[in-house]
Amino acid sequence: MPRLLDDGACGKVPRMTTTFDDFKLAPGIRRAITDLGFEKPTPVQMRVIPFLMQDTRDLVALAQTGTGKTAAYGLPVLHRTVPSNRLTQTLILCPTRELCVQIARDLNAFAAHTKGLSIQAVYGGAPIDAQMRALEKGAHIIVATPGRMLDMIRRKRADLSHVSHVVLDEADEMLNMGFQEELEAILKTGPKGMLTLLFSATMPRQVAVIAGRYMNAPEEITVGERNSGSDTVSHEYYVVHARDRYAALKRIIDVYPAIYGIVFCRTRLETQDVASRLLGDGYNADALHGDLTQAQRDRVLGSFRTRHLQLLVATDVAARGLDVTDLTHAINFSLPAEAAQYTHRSGRTGRAGKSGISVVIIHTREEHKISMLEQVIKKKFTRKQVPSGREVCGAQLHGLLERVKQVEVDEAEIAPYLEQIEGILSERLATDVLKRFVALEFNRFLAYYKDAPDLNVTRTAESERRQGGPVRDRDSRHMTGFIVNLGDRNGLQPGELISLINRAARGPVFNIGRIQIDQDRSYFEASGGDPRILTECPSLPSYKGRLMAIRTFEPERANRPPPSRRGPRRDRPHAP
Repeated sequence: MPRLLDDGACGKVPRMTTTFDDFKLAPGIRRAITDLGFEKPTPVQMRVIPFLMQDTRDLVALAQTGTGKTAAYGLPVLHRTVPSNRLTQTLILCPTRELCVQIARDLNAFAAHTKGLSIQAVYGGAPIDAQMRALEKGAHIIVATPGRMLDMIRRKRADLSHVSHVVLDEADEMLNMGFQEELEAILKTGPKGMLTLLFSATMPRQVAVIAGRYMNAPEEITVGERNSGSDTVSHEYYVVHARDRYAALKRIIDVYPAIYGIVFCRTRLETQDVASRLLGDGYNADALHGDLTQAQRDRVLGSFRTRHLQLLVATDVAARGLDVTDLTHAINFSLPAEAAQYTHRSGRTGRAGKSGISVVIIHTREEHKISMLEQVIKKKFTRKQVPSGREVCGAQLHGLLERVKQVEVDEAEIAPYLEQIEGILSERLATDVLKRFVALEFNRFLAYYKDAPDLNVTRTAESERRQGGPVRDRDSRHMTGFIVNLGDRNGLQPGELISLINRAARGPVFNIGRIQIDQDRSYFEASGGDPRILTECPSLPSYKGRLMAIRTFEPERANRPPPSRRGPRRDRPHAP
């Protein structure tokens, strides 16, 4: 089967005769493309490559994230690069170090059979000395983040006086991240006659200003509608009370056993908090945000790309540049600050002609923002109901049975044990054996969701709330308050407390409600399990050398823990 080059968020390429041979690329580049297994170009490549092969005008290309834009500009740039000329001929600017490394890697793959061609990645978060030495040796193409590139120019380590092309990849993201001054300073250093190629998923005012100020009557190529979302992504939203946002996230994850996606948060703190809670609840997840070292980022990204991680909890900036083509979901735990940013989030899924789902979890005061997003991406959202406990269990059972069906049996390896197996199970019916094997894996979900509350906000309840009438929390009468002998003095964080609770209960038995961490002790409320599981547990875990102790208390009417008599209070509402 022919493969699409990069990924096709614009949809599957229609049947046509256009191939990469039609572009008359240099033989070495064409050979590299063949080695990579690519045959048919994506829509943006079919329009951009022929234009850039003529090499006469500036270009503004608008296409969704993941449409194959790197190859669209990269192949013509490589074709026109002269290896015998050691001067820098092309500069490519992009918003993040991950995307910088990815672009350089892709260009090196396309240039695998082009001798003597040097491509250098220049980005922050890595030792600058090594990058300066590499530039001193000469680089035909520099791929860089704006801040580090401007630093190199000011240190006189990069010479752009002979650059023929400058590419602004994901220009809208660079401007959203506050790189306008750096971009303008870099563009001013380019020689007269330099061609500027601007690629962007959206065309906000800032991008239009850059185009008007530094580009000369550019050609505009738009694949799909301006600022629109991908046709291969469906958009869904769930409405819950703010306190139930995390519980709804878990339900959505659990109802898709094979989920492979990104959970987007707005801040680093929220990212770390959500990731810690998911880890504590036994999910295969990790966080990606700006506070991580480069080594930590590489480890997390490597695990995610190889699917050793099922869920990546990330900020918008940290998720840029991920070259993952088969994500099933992009989940918006919180909406982005800018509506246009949603286009980038949802564009992380639905690539390479595959379908994807973009999920938005909103609280009751955010529903009006859905119509705003619909106007921005020119796509309709479907309101969905948060799955019930029964629906989650059904989905998990189906997923388990599908995995069982796909297990490969090594007949030779298992043959010596068959007699023993048959001897132990011979007295039981096949259906009874099957039920027991399923229960072995499935009992945890059945117990956890046995009395799961309905998290959905009905329009009737919400209208009653707006009119001042009381709306009773369906689960409030089941809440039990607990006091723990650990607090801020011990360095305890909410996510770590949840992890300790789950370790004590031997699994996520409880729905965790409000958490309050004081200086010397902590409070939390929980439902769904027998309190004695915690208060009478014979082997409570330790935290930083101190044995955990738990007792119950009666929550006050306002469903808040009693105030601490000493020390500062850190009171955060945590969803069950």
